[in-house]
Amino acid sequence: MLNQLNAAQREAVTYLDGPLLVLAGAGSGKTRVITQKIVHLVERCGYAPRNIAAITFTNKAASEMRERVGALLQGKDARGLMVSTFHSLGMNILRKEAALLGYKPQFSIFDSGDTWKIIGELANSGDKQEIRDIQTRISNWKSAFIAPQQAAQVTDNEEARVHARIYARYQETLRAYQAVDFDDLIRLPVVLFKEHPEALFRWQNRLHYLLIDEYQDTNDCQYQLTRLLAGSRAAFTAVGDDDQAIYAWRGASIENLHKLRNDYARLRVIKLEQNYRSSQRILKVANHLINHNTKVFEKRLWSDHGIGDPVRIYAARDDEHEAESVVMKLMAHKFEHRTRFSDYAILYRSNHLSRAFEEQLRAQHAPYTVSGGTSFFERAEIKDITAYLRLIANPDDDPAFIRAVTTPKRGIGNTTLEKLGSHAGARHVSLFEAAFEIGMEQQLPPRQHEDLMTFCNFINRLQERAGKDPCGELLDELLRAINYEAWLYDTHEPRQADSKWENVQEFTGWLKRKAEADEKSLIDMVQTIALINMLEGKDEEPDAVSLSTLHAAKGLEFPHVFIIGAEEDILPFRDSDEQQIEEERRLMYVGVTRAERSLQISYCNRRKRGKDWLACEPSRFLEEMPEGELVYAGGHKKAMPTISKNEGMDKLAKLKVMLVSSHD
Repeated sequence: MLNQLNAAQREAVTYLDGPLLVLAGAGSGKTRVITQKIVHLVERCGYAPRNIAAITFTNKAASEMRERVGALLQGKDARGLMVSTFHSLGMNILRKEAALLGYKPQFSIFDSGDTWKIIGELANSGDKQEIRDIQTRISNWKSAFIAPQQAAQVTDNEEARVHARIYARYQETLRAYQAVDFDDLIRLPVVLFKEHPEALFRWQNRLHYLLIDEYQDTNDCQYQLTRLLAGSRAAFTAVGDDDQAIYAWRGASIENLHKLRNDYARLRVIKLEQNYRSSQRILKVANHLINHNTKVFEKRLWSDHGIGDPVRIYAARDDEHEAESVVMKLMAHKFEHRTRFSDYAILYRSNHLSRAFEEQLRAQHAPYTVSGGTSFFERAEIKDITAYLRLIANPDDDPAFIRAVTTPKRGIGNTTLEKLGSHAGARHVSLFEAAFEIGMEQQLPPRQHEDLMTFCNFINRLQERAGKDPCGELLDELLRAINYEAWLYDTHEPRQADSKWENVQEFTGWLKRKAEADEKSLIDMVQTIALINMLEGKDEEPDAVSLSTLHAAKGLEFPHVFIIGAEEDILPFRDSDEQQIEEERRLMYVGVTRAERSLQISYCNRRKRGKDWLACEPSRFLEEMPEGELVYAGGHKKAMPTISKNEGMDKLAKLKVMLVSSHD
């Protein structure tokens, strides 16, 4: 197997004499290095799979890696091998060690929707932007391993001081609910290991070798977690690329790559510079662009894929014209080269730029997918209904209990829930179970207690029938009993309520059909939903054009790429300071290096903002690309004569005729 690797990859796989940093350029085969190294550790070095952990950032990357390792180990037992995201590693640690931190093992994990509600109530605010700002600030404090008490000390203005107070109360509320949020899944294991050396010793003994992917995306907490787990043995391989660090806004710190050098005197650095994805021209443009950033590690991507097409730069009259001409070029190229729709990606800096392209693709009957958007299962109304189903299937699911008991509102507010949460925490039982205890009746006013019991008894009745009665019947009864449709129209604008109720009907309709076809009960169906939710994005990729933000496209590759909206104030984003400009440049670099064979970058001369037209300036990043590799109109930088709609239609018609005649 090692024979299939290039010299640098082979060295990265076999090096075991100390801590290793693999600087893996875009498309340089880093996943192959990580998977081959796991196999090497098991087959050649005698490591037991259960003593190895490979840590990555997304479920998709983790499941791909797991599949590849399984295939390479060919029938050998990979049981116990831990290939997981940082968050699921943290969750595993916490589930095993919960008691040391005063949590029950089945503590709940709150998503951003659950935490949004709590923060909104604590801040006593309905202002979405304000809640989002507080949420982000708390998340950044946690990522930087700053506790509420420290946050209060490091703040330098009144707003931050208010946020620090909310942070402290937010943590108390989570604690009372026996719940953690997404950031706690990393923060709490660090707290655990620092306060309980015996727990750290247990996990260091369990994990003898660590492989960490996308190291440039780690935040301070993740850095501390991996450092603690690696211990003095320092048996790890960190794989990263400083040129693709695009998540500073999420608390990621490129400094972590540099810290490795200071923290590990024996650190070995191996560079993977051979690119297996793109043509030489595309790489030349990428290298030239990224060289404008300050570098700690110099590297230069190269490829033996041939020179390839020149990179094309288009100037469109306006945003509508940009969408029209890009989609026309895409369709014409597809007919001419007989490619698949999935060979094309249209990438942009911000989600709102996709709309015009969606319209044009629909007009051409071209299938497309949009990533970086909201998935169906993430919609609030679907999560509301799912909360009831989760609770019926598992009364110990505290977030489901909280969501269901408060949506629609039924006289059970924060005070009742906090008392219930404290009681449940002290007794180490779920909120649902706590509601039935005598102690609870004594703590609540009669009216609140009655409302609570009405709700819990209703769930119990449904639960008794959920294993045997037809799924459709129960669902209809549930929606009627909680009066969900009326509540939607009471709390939302009519149009919004319409679309939400339509989604609920689509969801319940799908559940009924699937339950009937698979002969499954409501309880079985809840597990199906959970699996679909977890495995989303694992279905066969459809043959469709990918519309994606540059952030969401990281890690993907496409034969033909269009980067649109390459203008000042869009890419780079407006008001970026020097450090942010470097991150924006890395974002453009990520976009450029997604392309295998052809790359086209477009910008507009003017854009519509409300009723006004605003003049646009081409992105400074275009100036930073090597002119010899770019094609502008007539060989110089003037607006290109982009294809008009009629010319485009005409060209398409001719191509279709050519195709038909070539089949005859």
